[in-house]
Amino acid sequence: MTIFLCVIGVLGVAASGPIMAATAAPALVIAFWRNAFGAVLMGAPAVVGRRGEFASLKGQDYRRLVIAAVALALHFACFITALKLTSVAAATALVCLQVAWVALFSAIRGNRPAPAVVAGLTVALAGVVVITGFDLTLSSDAIMGDLLAVAGGAFAAVYMMAGAELRRTLSTGTYTTLCFGGCAAVLLGMCLAFRQPLVDFPPLAWVGIIGVTIVAQLIGHAVFNHLLAIISPLVVSMIILLEIPGATILAAVFLGEQLPAGTYVGLALILAGLAVVVRGQGRRRRADVAPEDAAQPPALGGT
Repeated sequence: MTIFLCVIGVLGVAASGPIMAATAAPALVIAFWRNAFGAVLMGAPAVVGRRGEFASLKGQDYRRLVIAAVALALHFACFITALKLTSVAAATALVCLQVAWVALFSAIRGNRPAPAVVAGLTVALAGVVVITGFDLTLSSDAIMGDLLAVAGGAFAAVYMMAGAELRRTLSTGTYTTLCFGGCAAVLLGMCLAFRQPLVDFPPLAWVGIIGVTIVAQLIGHAVFNHLLAIISPLVVSMIILLEIPGATILAAVFLGEQLPAGTYVGLALILAGLAVVVRGQGRRRRADVAPEDAAQPPALGGT
């Protein structure tokens, strides 16, 4: 079941790029609406079925929710702006350093990754480079875009790790509703600050916004928020790397974009790196868990 959810989640987030590329609306506005619609659609059943969970939120939960929502919004803002300043290949490759940021933040918190995990990360990131080409340039705009993409990856890592902490006690519906809602509020402020139109789009643009909400927000992000309760943030971030070849292949099929020659080689490297990381984490958990606790689920929040 977990593998099935991973496949569904990857397909969901991978479809977001091609859908947004074909949608005639500002990217930051698309990000706002997909989060706003996602919060409403997830919130309706969550409020009805889990009122007690909302009422039981504590100050620490709210602080983590604010961190997760703001980090997700800043991730969108940095990455989208980076795409305007540098090449798509460079921005995509650099923002996918999210998984390295998760490993770094975990190490700072005292959860140092095992050598096998580091090796797997290296192999997977090599696959990212093979697919995207890592086409960095030296213009001032491109350098600023590269830095923003790196920051976008860091914010995505913060969002992922804060979400893992919250998913210890919150259900997927409650966490997703509050996180998407907070993210939408931050993005709305950004849209207003940059004076981007919020509703003046052709009908087909709204079809794209609704499509990306259903496919990427309600299926992709919601699935990964669910997986944070049973898989560490590092492994979830590794799985999200598969968005790169997935989006590349979908764009080639539906938008007619040329498929990079290294797509399948890069995909193989990402899968190999993911397998090494999952195996390395499994060995570490078995070494750290006492025999009487072996049947308990692994703790989250680090590697």
